Amino acid sequence: MGPYILIIYILERYQVHILGCGSALPTVKHLPSSQVISLRNKLYMIDCGEGAQLQFRKSHLSFSSLHHIFISHLHGDHCFGLPGLISTLALLGRKSDLHIYAPEALESLLSPWLEYFCKGISFQVVFHPINTQIKVKIYEDNALSVTTLPLRHRIPCCGFLFEENAALPHIRRDMIDYLNIPHFEINRIKKGGDWTTTDGRIFKHEQLVIPAAQPRKYAYCSDTAYHPTLIDSLSRINLLFHEATFAQSEQARAAETFHSTAMQAASIARDANVKKLIIGHFSARYQDEQILLKEAKEVFPQTILAQEKLSIDID
Repeated sequence: MGPYILIIYILERYQVHILGCGSALPTVKHLPSSQVISLRNKLYMIDCGEGAQLQFRKSHLSFSSLHHIFISHLHGDHCFGLPGLISTLALLGRKSDLHIYAPEALESLLSPWLEYFCKGISFQVVFHPINTQIKVKIYEDNALSVTTLPLRHRIPCCGFLFEENAALPHIRRDMIDYLNIPHFEINRIKKGGDWTTTDGRIFKHEQLVIPAAQPRKYAYCSDTAYHPTLIDSLSRINLLFHEATFAQSEQARAAETFHSTAMQAASIARDANVKKLIIGHFSARYQDEQILLKEAKEVFPQTILAQEKLSIDID
């Protein structure tokens, strides 16, 4: 057998783009909640607070690549940006449908506005009602799947788990060449097939491929009170966004409003053994979020602060 050949496969870039990381009261420093996931030239928006479409442009993202929006709950700081975004898409001459996954009430709230301001637009806004009380897969394409994560808030609310689809293993080119395997057999081997030579030798699937990288996972958890039930669903994910509205000194206020402190967010990350944590949804009372970062890092050192126009690799 010939010498082994070192083959390096580069993972496709999988990113989260922060458009807004403030809470209910907009400030000159932060905009309300919105994020965009990018993978394989597709964009997926999570929440759409005021100003989301402007931040979308400032982040150099393409409106034509956005087809799916996921709304966690119906508080204004998570959905007031939808009417303006839809209007802009209509002005740009969009033709492809826009799918919105949200608590059922959103359709009845938004439809009269669309009927008045966007009558006759060239694309359909398709509403998909979601049950925020159960964990269920609500979307899947050839890049990823999206699953709801029930949260504890004052109104029905859920987070979202974005799971990259598992890739087929990579074929070992040295083995293909050595065994003179025809190219039309490669896909069968990737899917688990073995290879038998003309003299009867059997080469198992595992000898002919290099395992693909483990699928990468990102979870968005906002808004929620401290909710340890999440831990199993978040186990060992690559990146977690968890709201951290308050410092620990405001723990009583956090419990009253069904929000989390930075230390509580970090505790979830630590106990779920996630790789990295982003905290956000900052209360307007904090001019400097370093106090939140400091408290979170005391529990989970791999914590970073969200900020507008920040793009983070999910790896």
